[in-house]
Amino acid sequence: MFQEAAEAPAVVARMLAANHQAAQALGAELRAAPPKAVVTCARGSSDHAATYAKYLIETGTGVVTSSAALSVSSVYAAEPKLDGMLYLAISQSGKSPDLLAAVEAAKQGGARTVALVNDETSPLAKLADRVLPLHAGPEVSVAATKSYIAALAGIAQLVAAWTQDTALDKGLADLPAILEKAWPLDWSPAAERLKGARNLYVLARGVGFGVAQEAALKFKETCGLHAEAFSAAEVLHGPMALVKEGFPVLVFSQDDQSQESVVALAKDLAARGAEVMLAGGGGDLPTLSAHPILEPIVRVQGFYRMANQLSILRGHDPDRPPHLNKVTETV
Repeated sequence: MFQEAAEAPAVVARMLAANHQAAQALGAELRAAPPKAVVTCARGSSDHAATYAKYLIETGTGVVTSSAALSVSSVYAAEPKLDGMLYLAISQSGKSPDLLAAVEAAKQGGARTVALVNDETSPLAKLADRVLPLHAGPEVSVAATKSYIAALAGIAQLVAAWTQDTALDKGLADLPAILEKAWPLDWSPAAERLKGARNLYVLARGVGFGVAQEAALKFKETCGLHAEAFSAAEVLHGPMALVKEGFPVLVFSQDDQSQESVVALAKDLAARGAEVMLAGGGGDLPTLSAHPILEPIVRVQGFYRMANQLSILRGHDPDRPPHLNKVTETV
């Protein structure tokens, strides 16, 4: 996990260069024939990348974006009506039967299908109308790291091409170097504070929410630590009742329109006695600036190093979580 997460800067640089022409061509197609809606199709870490895609697509293009329930096709054999829609499948392996069934049903339902997938020889890559490979290379650890970061960067590249956002293009060009500088940042105080924890919240808002979801999964997966991800707005509607003295909360913030409310929430939680760890917004966890849309990618790079350390501190093997396999073949 440590070694693979450290490869993320090189992976992102390689993927952005390799996919440039394909992303530009797909972006031109989407401008010429805008989809009625976008449906994302993914599980696990890839589904958290799909959350990121929802925010980028809806804020950048105004096109409504929603996550598919894969069981609708794989279990209930329903036939979705998706004529004129874009169906975006995200996967590391491209092999899960339920994901393949959902993409097949989407094609039959009239959707234009696009796959962001790490394995270019996978069944998903062969099935989709367009493929944007993640170019992450082999990922041996069960915990996805570099492939997740590549998926986020690939989504940002596609949206930049679709919307012709030159500022985002510039931010993407700078991203590998920023990720390289972010990797050595010291989040070890957070690992020490969470060594004996039993539960925690992971909070973010807007384009950063998918990273909060990913962090909560990694806490469970690699550290045996129960974590729940909430929007910094949604946590106020009930989950706040569990926040007591010493309750740990990891908060991610990016420098956009959401930052003021997220930082205010972090301060409120600290005033209630919560053990708050804040990445961004002047918080205690060291971070680097980037284009606001890309800052969640920089944040998760620092998080992965800390999660690997925390896993070991808690007596776990971050590469071999119990009861899990690299390819989850859900039916």
